[in-house]
Amino acid sequence: MHFSLFLTSRSRGPEEDRAVMQAMVEHATDAEQKGFDAVFLPDHHFTGYAPPASDPFVFAAYLAGKLERMHFGFSVQTLALHHPVRFAERLALLDQLTDGKLLVGVGSGTTPEEMIGFGVNYQDSSRLANENLEIAERLWAKQSGDEPVSFDNGHYRGAVVSRIVPTPYTKPEPRVMSVAARPSSVERAAKKAQPAFILAFTPPIIDSGNAYEEVKKNFGIYRSALEAAGHSEEAVRAALEWTTHSYQHVHIAETDEQAAAEMDIILQQYQETVEREHAANKAAEAISGVDLRPTPDARTEGYKGTWCLYGSPETVAAELQKYADLGIGNVLMAAMGGPLTDERRRFTAQTMRLFAERVQPLLLSNEAAAEADKVAAL
Repeated sequence: MHFSLFLTSRSRGPEEDRAVMQAMVEHATDAEQKGFDAVFLPDHHFTGYAPPASDPFVFAAYLAGKLERMHFGFSVQTLALHHPVRFAERLALLDQLTDGKLLVGVGSGTTPEEMIGFGVNYQDSSRLANENLEIAERLWAKQSGDEPVSFDNGHYRGAVVSRIVPTPYTKPEPRVMSVAARPSSVERAAKKAQPAFILAFTPPIIDSGNAYEEVKKNFGIYRSALEAAGHSEEAVRAALEWTTHSYQHVHIAETDEQAAAEMDIILQQYQETVEREHAANKAAEAISGVDLRPTPDARTEGYKGTWCLYGSPETVAAELQKYADLGIGNVLMAAMGGPLTDERRRFTAQTMRLFAERVQPLLLSNEAAAEADKVAAL
């Protein structure tokens, strides 16, 4: 199983932007040193949600110069906000710069505030996302002698006569990851042998509190479709290797009781921040002509049971082992979410240390024991 770190932390004002950015670079560097396999970057705008999220392509390129071993993921690129040609070009370039170590999560949804800031109608976001990805795939496949790739998505129109330069490092295209939320997205990921983000809930209810059962169900649907699609064993194995279960908040302490008490502090600070952001989003909803559901309350047991992983090293390792046994290839964990207070920095350092020193050895011991059992059975 791979372990990845989600690079996110809130800035509450201009005076915090630089400090948060520097902390995220330090967090990514620490992750590589502690054995994580990838960092994932969000794509968000205007709200103070992780300042480098305003251009995760630039941030990934910067980190790639510092972190030679790491994979670089996007969770997720909001395709409706991108010019499809620029999207195809920049990903091909990043794929070359990272020697193919990209994991390109793609999706359509974000907030109305972000959409109108880019002149995009929120209600067009799903259509634009699908069309922009289809255009990018045609561009990655295009050779110089082929017919021009013409496109018109209602927002951008044009034609590419020659080809995308550079060509992607990964063939036939950079490794795309879909959010397996709808039958169409599951079918797409399975057909193309792509890794997928597996939901820990079933929309529209996003905080049922039954994360493992939801992941088990949704992963089973995706895996069955992938294995039925006629791919080689190698292609199926490569897709499952990076198929991802995500936690929005991960916290580890010496005891379960300490971890629960500290998680309550983390979620209270997080909730205060997202509620401040929600006020701007509601104003944007009025301009966009939509009325979305309120932001969930992160302090409820349902939210904790869906989006959070916390406890002693032994408890956390046991929970992660369930997903390893299920066949999940990658677990994406956020350990620095919410405002970057001094308390949050301390909690993050504690989690990272305990994960490296005690959680990972427990999981490796379980893996070694399982391999020994297999050998004995032969």
